[in-house]
Amino acid sequence: MPNDLKNRLNWHGFQQHALVPAGARAAQWRDWIKANDPVYRSFRRPGRTEKIVGGVALLLVAAVVIFLLLFDWNMLRGPIGRWASAKYERDIALQGDLDVKLFSWTPSVVVRDLKVGGPVWAKEKDTADVDRIEASVRLRKLLAGQIEMPLLSFTRPEVVLIATKDGKNSWTFGKPKPDTGEGMKLPVIQQLIITGGHIVLDEQKRGLTLDASVNARETANDGDAGFVLDGKGSLNRSPLTLRIEGGPFINIRRNRPYHFSANLSGARSRLVADGSITRPFDLGQFQSTLSLQGQDLNDLYMLTGITLPNTPPYRLSGALKRDDSTWTFNDFSGRVGASDLSGDVKVEAKGRLRVDAQLASRNLDINDLTAILGAKTQTNAAGTNTTTVSSGAPGKLLPDATLQVDRLRSMDGTLTYRAATVKANDLDIRAVNLGAKLEAGVLDLDPVSFTFNRGELNGTAKINATRDMPYSAIDFRLAGYPLESIIPVTNGSPPITGRALGRVKLEGSGNSIHRFAAGSKGSMSLVVPHGEMRAAFAELLGINASAGLLKLLSGDQSKSDIRCAVADFNVSNGVARAQTFVIDTDVVLAKGSGSINLGDETLNLKIDGESKKPRLLRLWTPILLRGPLTKPSIGVDTASLVGQGGLTAILGAVVAPVAALFAFVDPGLAKDADCGALIQHAG
Repeated sequence: MPNDLKNRLNWHGFQQHALVPAGARAAQWRDWIKANDPVYRSFRRPGRTEKIVGGVALLLVAAVVIFLLLFDWNMLRGPIGRWASAKYERDIALQGDLDVKLFSWTPSVVVRDLKVGGPVWAKEKDTADVDRIEASVRLRKLLAGQIEMPLLSFTRPEVVLIATKDGKNSWTFGKPKPDTGEGMKLPVIQQLIITGGHIVLDEQKRGLTLDASVNARETANDGDAGFVLDGKGSLNRSPLTLRIEGGPFINIRRNRPYHFSANLSGARSRLVADGSITRPFDLGQFQSTLSLQGQDLNDLYMLTGITLPNTPPYRLSGALKRDDSTWTFNDFSGRVGASDLSGDVKVEAKGRLRVDAQLASRNLDINDLTAILGAKTQTNAAGTNTTTVSSGAPGKLLPDATLQVDRLRSMDGTLTYRAATVKANDLDIRAVNLGAKLEAGVLDLDPVSFTFNRGELNGTAKINATRDMPYSAIDFRLAGYPLESIIPVTNGSPPITGRALGRVKLEGSGNSIHRFAAGSKGSMSLVVPHGEMRAAFAELLGINASAGLLKLLSGDQSKSDIRCAVADFNVSNGVARAQTFVIDTDVVLAKGSGSINLGDETLNLKIDGESKKPRLLRLWTPILLRGPLTKPSIGVDTASLVGQGGLTAILGAVVAPVAALFAFVDPGLAKDADCGALIQHAG
């Protein structure tokens, strides 16, 4: 037969088979089973052997059922306790009756007098002692691979939770698992009953203790149904209170949020949350409104483990949300000291803690910002700062608050902060822009930017906190800052005007700003390329009695040009020694010497002036600046007289240092400013 004819016949057969209805094919298959399958025939017409096997099977099933019905489950208490004790390396015992009901659509178990001992390192205290536990499961859900508990009941549970400073805890059974940051996921519980519960917590790393009662009721005549945890204790030896409330479980559903409220007070702080668990029984998912207030945001480290800066008293409120290991505190707003603060914070708790924050203030009180550096502020009822004092000894300028390096090592993160406007202040700061990055114990501050009414200060700082004594480096540049913002107005006009340029570049070890400065090395410089000074003060730089004193006493407001002013200091072991100190005006060229001690914050400077014009009467003696930085004294050295020297000698001594300083402060300044003319003239 030709191949093409065979193919056509096969295709025709296939089409005929495909057209047979599925029901007809099933009937054909059933008929074949009836006619040919020996197993089917044995069930339809059992023989003697089949009857014997079936009878034995039924007897075995009946025996198992009767055995389970009559079995004394208490016989398993010992084996279960020994197995659990060996597996979890702690004493576990079922000391009371054990009742099991298997033959029900909701199988249940009742355990009486359960004891769970502490781990090897805390054997003196049992982790849990419970008078009675009753639990039931829905069989239909269990066969479908789900756990649904119509009832979970605890009577007088006593729970002791201990966490040591080295990270061990008594509630972890078996080998510790990696920290995923996920919340506890519970089975569906339709009724939760806790009667006379008691929890004791001892968290030794933070000095946290809590003694709390726990109760859960599904119905109550007084309407006080639901879950309640109410406890008191201490945190770092300060009082602590905690109360958590939730509704009854009787009406709970997987797709219906479960409402709760929490109130925590301690460590000079108070946190109030009102929200819901978005997917009941999944404690890793919830959202709430969070309000917090206290004396210092830094105190919250004891409650949350998050490192926060020192601040004045605060009051903030926003939306708190948890998504397993990710926590967010978004759209929060409030006040810190006398300043407003708003922003968003994101915390990743999976593995190493990470915090990313974007913060902003519409109107900043600059005194509140100094609190981060260790200063202390006092805010009055009107919401304004009345005083700011250093955290060091009285009369000192640099704060001496100790940097907590262990907290910097405990987390990573980033921070941005911007203040759109700044309240009126002595330094005339108008805006602030800060950025920070913390990684593996190294804190990078970049940028650190302050915008003044005129001029700005920009720089960076790095703090290496990987060692017990942190090592820091700072580099700040001042551009165009007006001298009249520093020196107060007298007789209606500023005694000195001009724009200041400067740079501070220091590094060294120290766990506070004061200690860092006291041992630092580097350089500090200040340049005024041009400006004006009251002629009387310019004359007095040379202590010229005939001109300077007469002008000063007569109230003369005439001006004298500042051709150049340069102060350059080399810093070693916290002592800044003048390398170049020159003030050049139309009438006097003054040269300074001496030092500034950053450790004890004192000045010891001397200014020698030489007149550029002949004077009939003059008292030629140095001007002395001495005493504390916060309140220096100005006087003259009447014990020694200085003879006149030539301008050439003074200029020759300052030309080379000044030329080097210009490149350090601002390249191109020597070419464009009056200081460049001074150098060219001296050469």
